[in-house]
Amino acid sequence: MKLRKIISLEYLLAFLGSVFFYWYFEFSFLYFVLLLLLPDISMLGYIVNTKVGAFFYNIGHSLVVPVILLIISFVTVSTSLLMASIIWLAHIFLDRTLGYGLKYDEAFTKTHLQQIA
Repeated sequence: MKLRKIISLEYLLAFLGSVFFYWYFEFSFLYFVLLLLLPDISMLGYIVNTKVGAFFYNIGHSLVVPVILLIISFVTVSTSLLMASIIWLAHIFLDRTLGYGLKYDEAFTKTHLQQIA
């Protein structure tokens, strides 16, 4: 099995894990569907140029912020923050399953996972 397929499988399992925990906490799947693509708004930075686009895209698609929010949601017992962080993580895992990784400044198609055709 190629390494790229193994990486995709890992992210698919992480996505499915996110969906499981979303279901486990009994959150509305309507919100899940409606908000799943919200982090892609960070692509608007590409209107300016690839450097600004990559910066904002990477903020919206890095695991750091949603994991910090996940921790805060448990500490503060905030169910809405927990819901949002799980959806955000699910989005990132789904993107990475499809091969869309963090972006380099040179081009939208050059990611840390692969060169997108």
